[in-house]
Amino acid sequence: MDTRKITLLSKKGMKELKKSIDKLEHQRVVTITELRDMDKVDNHELRLSRIEKLAQLEIIESELADKQLTLRNSKLFPRKRDALKVALGSVVELLDINGRLVSYTIVDSVEANPSDGRISVNSPLGQTLLGKTIKETIEWGNEMRARKLQLVSIR
Repeated sequence: MDTRKITLLSKKGMKELKKSIDKLEHQRVVTITELRDMDKVDNHELRLSRIEKLAQLEIIESELADKQLTLRNSKLFPRKRDALKVALGSVVELLDINGRLVSYTIVDSVEANPSDGRISVNSPLGQTLLGKTIKETIEWGNEMRARKLQLVSIR
């Protein structure tokens, strides 16, 4: 039985993941080349630098393996979704009490970036939005600072 978790990503999220893998692969090659160059010099002072480079290489390879696993277990959001209720992959437009319109895409936590308009399905706002329909009022936050937002559209 296959128990791996499938991660649904937007096109942008998939592109960013592949770009970060390419960057890590390049860093890995550069670090290995630097280590080989250090091996050619027999200098006791370079031992500490070599140890630091080896630690850096381990970090790069670990992060690279994690991202490659995520990529192998990732799929793009389905093209057709029910636009009547908020779900993973939905783009929602919300109106706050000051009349400002904000737009968010509901994504997996792997590609969440609130400053770029992508919020995690696991975030407090993401959890509150799931299953909601147009014209519903969403309340989220704590008792001290609860916010009300009107769901204007779902794409």
